[in-house]
Amino acid sequence: MAIDIKGLNQQQLNELIHRAESRKHELAKEKIVKLREKILAILKAEGIALEQLFEGRGGLRKTRRPAKAKYRNPADHAQTWSGRGKRPRWFSAALAAGKKEKDLLI
Repeated sequence: MAIDIKGLNQQQLNELIHRAESRKHELAKEKIVKLREKILAILKAEGIALEQLFEGRGGLRKTRRPAKAKYRNPADHAQTWSGRGKRPRWFSAALAAGKKEKDLLI
């Protein structure tokens, strides 16, 4: 099926592009549906539920615990820092004032 695009005007080209993009999305969705059906058929044939497949791994995403505080501001004990990421201003100011990292450890 060849389309002579040289004979099309701007509006007709835009319509053709729009229809082609729509069809492209439809084909992608159809592919996903077929793949999902295949996967579920395999799982059913093996006697395994989809939930069992990812069981014991904490789901698909792993969650991180916040890092423990490693340093404390001597002027304000409520301010702590884990040592990860950008240094807080109080930490940099303490170092500039002559403190050492080991002096700020909790």
